[in-house]
Amino acid sequence: MKYEKLRQAVYEANVGIVKAGLVVLTWGNASGVDRTAEDGGEGGVMGIKPSGVEYEKLTPADIVIVSLATGKVVDGAGRPSSDTPTHWHLYRSFPSVGGVVHTHSLYATSFAQAQRDLPCLGTTHADHFYGTVPVTRAMTAEEIATEYELNTGKVIVETFREKKIDAAQIPAVLVASHGPFAWGTDVMKAMENAIVLESVARMQLQSYQLNAGVKAIPAALLDKHYLRKHGANAYYGQKK
Repeated sequence: MKYEKLRQAVYEANVGIVKAGLVVLTWGNASGVDRTAEDGGEGGVMGIKPSGVEYEKLTPADIVIVSLATGKVVDGAGRPSSDTPTHWHLYRSFPSVGGVVHTHSLYATSFAQAQRDLPCLGTTHADHFYGTVPVTRAMTAEEIATEYELNTGKVIVETFREKKIDAAQIPAVLVASHGPFAWGTDVMKAMENAIVLESVARMQLQSYQLNAGVKAIPAALLDKHYLRKHGANAYYGQKK
């Protein structure tokens, strides 16, 4: 099977987000990239779940391969996810991203629908996201009517650039009135970040219910928890 390693990883992440409870019916997708693949054109290829296929019936061979240069299918019998242009634009805009996950998970989607940012209220959030996970602006009628999925990606990138957010430090976003996207250095890390995003969104909602005036944690505590795992002198976990 061509692109076997990429297809297997993307398949496992798609199955993983279902097992993690982030997906209802077919409301979600995961993708990964191989930026070294020469036959996909400049920039390599991405693999993504086919559109509308039930997860119980999904196999690695079903994963559709798309050129990062053109956004066109280069291998695979099915149609790629309808969200493919969003994933494609994120890969093109954020070179450090190796995997993207989109779901309609309950709590993160609730914040997206409320058009609320997800500020860092505690250390669980700080261990994974270096500050507020932003919500995008609402899309215009023209953006929705023309190339909607591609414009979704463009609005995400616009949000990060205008707010000067490092996509490697905040590997997630809430698309207004839509839902969450998460990413990582590879597709399994993107899946992990999607799981964490849903968990901290649930914690946030319950924190607001207990204390409506709760504030973001102090910068010193945010720095301590994020940098001990991700900083130049990180010491969390075992040495590789």
